[in-house]
Amino acid sequence: MNRENIEALITNIINELGEDSEREGLVNTPKRVAKAYEFLTSGYNKKIEQVLNGAIFKEKYDEMVLVKDIDFYSLCEHHMLPFFGKVHVAYIPDGKIIGLSKIPRIVEIFARRLQVQERMTQQIADTINKYIQPKGVAVVSEAAHMCMMMRGVEKQNSSATTSAVHGLFKEDARTRTEFLNLISLKKL
Repeated sequence: MNRENIEALITNIINELGEDSEREGLVNTPKRVAKAYEFLTSGYNKKIEQVLNGAIFKEKYDEMVLVKDIDFYSLCEHHMLPFFGKVHVAYIPDGKIIGLSKIPRIVEIFARRLQVQERMTQQIADTINKYIQPKGVAVVSEAAHMCMMMRGVEKQNSSATTSAVHGLFKEDARTRTEFLNLISLKKL
């Protein structure tokens, strides 16, 4: 990302909105916005292999592994407004497990991009499926979208839920039901 180009574009937007980009409260806004966008889209610069960093281990464990309530923040690619919520990720190992802290990091890589919730959910599931080849993987994302809450339909209490499932979670209703029951349980 070329920060100077982003700053110039933001300055133009401020001026086109009818504001004075040289006003005291706005003079540093283009720099702050450019820095914010660099952070909010940092997922483009991260590689899954670097994040995993060898944290895939041989293990005979074959029951469900669930990491739930993973907070995420993303930008809607249609309006560049935030959407945010929680992701729940489960998999059933088939000889390999992944370090638990790597799952939220995978979520972060895909959330920190211009995104749609449906694609993000699928990318998380596909990535875990690709790197550890489990018997099954399931991902559910729940989010509030500012593009629906503060503009357009203006439905402040709305949320969206998306899911992506592979393997046993797709083939076996009991496994899928167990996952859905576990993510609905209260936290510790």
